[in-house]
Amino acid sequence: MAIDKYDTVTSSCVDAGGSALGMPQLCADWMPNQIFWLVITLIAIFFVMSRIALPRIAAVLAERSGTITNDLAAAEELKNKAAEAEAAYDQALLDARAEAQKIVAEAKAEIQTELDVELQKADAQIAAKTAESEAAIGEIRAGALDSVKAVAKDTAKELVAAMGGSADAKTITAAVTSRMKG
Repeated sequence: MAIDKYDTVTSSCVDAGGSALGMPQLCADWMPNQIFWLVITLIAIFFVMSRIALPRIAAVLAERSGTITNDLAAAEELKNKAAEAEAAYDQALLDARAEAQKIVAEAKAEIQTELDVELQKADAQIAAKTAESEAAIGEIRAGALDSVKAVAKDTAKELVAAMGGSADAKTITAAVTSRMKG
């Protein structure tokens, strides 16, 4: 049997055929070697992380923090502008409402003035028509009174004639006139 550089027979973690008896990581003979390489690996990872990765992460975090701070400041500025715009809008709305009320009041006053003028014209026209109507009614009454007198005279003359009497026109006119006076 040839003995090579690594004597596998003397190790307690290897059988006679050179096969591992269990997990090589748990072999007590190999622990110092594993610990040495573990320390070297951890030191290498520490230096890589501290010199390369962590500064990049810190830079990204600082950039994000700055971006967030700037965004918050911009949001606050926009919020202030929005509040100013809302106040200006409310003021403009109040001014518009006041102006609308003023226009409505002026329109009402103008309409009332026109209405008063038209009412006066209508009253004047009604008064004129009433005077005309009263004059016409007066004429009709006078004409009716004259017509009633004429009819009364004719009727009285016919009645007297129907009863067998005779009366002259002057006597009939006097009788009808006295009877109409009351």
